[in-house]
Amino acid sequence: MVHFSKIQSYVQELKSAHISAKAVRTQLGFPLLLKEGANKIWGQVVDVQMPDVLLALLDEFHGFNPSQPEKGLQTREEVEILTEDGPCKAWAYFVNPKKLPANCAEIENGDWKQSLDQAPSMMEALTEKQKEYVLKLGAVSGRDIVPINDLSLYRELMKLELIVDKGRRLALSKLGREVYQHLV
Repeated sequence: MVHFSKIQSYVQELKSAHISAKAVRTQLGFPLLLKEGANKIWGQVVDVQMPDVLLALLDEFHGFNPSQPEKGLQTREEVEILTEDGPCKAWAYFVNPKKLPANCAEIENGDWKQSLDQAPSMMEALTEKQKEYVLKLGAVSGRDIVPINDLSLYRELMKLELIVDKGRRLALSKLGREVYQHLV
């Protein structure tokens, strides 16, 4: 859903569907799908124009490498889903269990939409000021110094674990680099 607008003009049909699986949330707040599990996970099945081109783009976005699926962030598998018209086959992306971040939390009953409604992703919760500083800090190279003149902004970013203080300069934490990648 984060990047739906990028493929929306190619969508021919959109149907509500569900799959049996397990949903988890990353520290950033984004949901991931695990093949294991028996929760009813609701989503949408999307029929698109130019499926080969879009599938390659979606594979790249999801970190799936068709030539080495075991090394990718996610795998893509053809699975049985259930739509209002009945059962059918569709492609689904599942997080590679070997790449599952340790700090993921299971989404109760697999209701990822309710989970996001109750606690939006970090990307949605950041203020414009926080985003602006993360973008500035992420764009520097080497040992450049990006001053922070607002002590409350400094405290907020430290509390969110987006920056680390390296003495005379600040740097993005691992989580901060992930946020930066989503912002650019």
